[in-house]
Amino acid sequence: MGTAPPWLWKRAALTTSPDETRPQPGLRFLLAHPAHAIAFGFGAGLVRPAPGTAGTLLALPIFWFVYPRLPDGIFLLLLGVLLALGTWACGRTGRALGVHDHGGMVIDEIVAFLLVLFMLPREPLWEAFGFLLFRLFDILKPLPIRYYDRTMKTGFGVMFDDLIAALYTLLVLALWKVAAL
Repeated sequence: MGTAPPWLWKRAALTTSPDETRPQPGLRFLLAHPAHAIAFGFGAGLVRPAPGTAGTLLALPIFWFVYPRLPDGIFLLLLGVLLALGTWACGRTGRALGVHDHGGMVIDEIVAFLLVLFMLPREPLWEAFGFLLFRLFDILKPLPIRYYDRTMKTGFGVMFDDLIAALYTLLVLALWKVAAL
């Protein structure tokens, strides 16, 4: 038998990280309210050391399963609903944690990368480059992403900076496609 993942070891609803700067929620916190489960991508946000990458990766199987079963308009409507749901969940979870954009809240990466996947050709190479560029922009936070990340301390702000990273990703890939012609 293997050992349980570290987030299952935590008995307290909320503990602090080793550097004591950010609370590190465990499974009990995740299950304490539906908003926490949604904001943390139903557990993807508990993955260490890269919860944002785990959330972005989670978008891939979601997209591959859901997109072929829905017309484009309904898929975009679903993204709008997920954006609203993520805004609510991140706002509530951020208040509960006392950190407006905790790294474990990954619904923003999931929704933004679902949008990227929707706009890309259905080819693994495009999806791989989309993933890499999206993570790069989400991590580096070039302007104005960094500005909105620091000034919009709401659930919508959490979602919005990742939507800009998605826009940057799509812009770079579009320029790449044009340059290749």
